[in-house]
Amino acid sequence: METDSKTLADKIPSFTGLSDEEKEALSAILIMRKVHKNEMVVRDGQICLYMVYVCKGLLRQYYYKGGREITEHFTCEGNIAYCIESIFKNKPSHLMMQALEPCELCMIPYAGLVELSLRYKGIAEWLRHFLENNLILHQVKADSWRFESARERYERFLREFPTIANRASVNDMASYLLMTPESLSRVRTSVSNAAKKEKLNISE
Repeated sequence: METDSKTLADKIPSFTGLSDEEKEALSAILIMRKVHKNEMVVRDGQICLYMVYVCKGLLRQYYYKGGREITEHFTCEGNIAYCIESIFKNKPSHLMMQALEPCELCMIPYAGLVELSLRYKGIAEWLRHFLENNLILHQVKADSWRFESARERYERFLREFPTIANRASVNDMASYLLMTPESLSRVRTSVSNAAKKEKLNISE
């Protein structure tokens, strides 16, 4: 779905620091897309060509292992999803992207973004900062999986993704947190009971 290209860059808050000329150049390559719940944005074996900014809705990235779906990432409003190896190496992705809700997405073609970064300093700086921050987030997540307990991983999830905890399915959250659904249910009950007890102690 096409809209006024001169306003598209304004849909992404982190682009606000760009000059008007840079935003206009960037807007010219952006594409708005609406997808239905459960619709695939990137399929298995498809090359990921876009960084996907979520204006509205919730995306899940997942892959298959041993016949099971393993959730790798959740991406909600104000964040960007993409398949790292596929988009950098232009190779088919085994990491799929699916809409868990009806979504409004702003598609940023990576090749076009790189081309603009060679012409515009502001866009080059934005891309560098984005990739740096994204690498840090992946490192923090990897450390969480390696060193934190199941409860600590769940509590981190609540802090970092407070809205997703009420929007994603138990199975999807459990696979993301490296738990079984049954283990997640026990952890959720334990955390909920601890919160109620703490609230009761404070009120007394």
